[in-house]
Amino acid sequence: MDIIQIMILSIVEGVTEFLPISSTGHMIVVSHLLDIPQSSVHINFEITIQLSAILAICYQYSEKLRRSLNLWKKIIVSFIPTGVVGLLFYKEIITLFSVTTVALSFIFGGIIFLIIERFYREDKNTTKSLEDITYRQSLMIGIAQVFSFIPGTSRSGATIIGGLLSNLDRKTATEFSFLCAIPVILAATLFSIYKNLEKLNIGDMYALILGFVITFFTTLITVRLFLKYVKRYTFVPFGIYRIVFGLVLFLFFGDI
Repeated sequence: MDIIQIMILSIVEGVTEFLPISSTGHMIVVSHLLDIPQSSVHINFEITIQLSAILAICYQYSEKLRRSLNLWKKIIVSFIPTGVVGLLFYKEIITLFSVTTVALSFIFGGIIFLIIERFYREDKNTTKSLEDITYRQSLMIGIAQVFSFIPGTSRSGATIIGGLLSNLDRKTATEFSFLCAIPVILAATLFSIYKNLEKLNIGDMYALILGFVITFFTTLITVRLFLKYVKRYTFVPFGIYRIVFGLVLFLFFGDI
């Protein structure tokens, strides 16, 4: 990959990983447009930038994670459904992938966001901080996260929806969505390393370092801006975007 491809892929990963719009669909389109083949170099790069994105979240919430054992317990509870389903049904899950599935998931997820926002009432969403999240709510969000195994669903989107349905306000649902990603993405990254151990090499160290740095800072900027956004606005624009992007993906990239 050349430097332009590295920069674009890193920025796309950093921007889309924690927004409720699915990084998978965007990486499909961008990789296709940039004519980047699936190779060992690409696999190494994807593992690196995904790890960078989650480390940015760890940095963003480092103080809260250091001080709150209860928060860690809630994160672990949210991981249990995903961990169990992923472990038991890995072979079945990987067969789900297709561009059509991704496109339909985009559209369906967008519709759900629009429906939820139509009936959202601020006074009913009484959980307004990470500290107030219960273990039951953590488990419900974790169950919602299981749906992110369907390609294109968006892990962030699934957990935010789960949070809103569990009576978290928008900001708290978004923050907990970020934190839920820590064990999930770390586990997925370690599993990817294990599955691709023979393909891993440090021959392209320059590309990996550059991608890591760009993704890290892009993720930090994105999550901070996103948190400012959800304090004031709804998820309706994301619902509309998902529907439009899903239609574009279905119509123009269905044969990838």
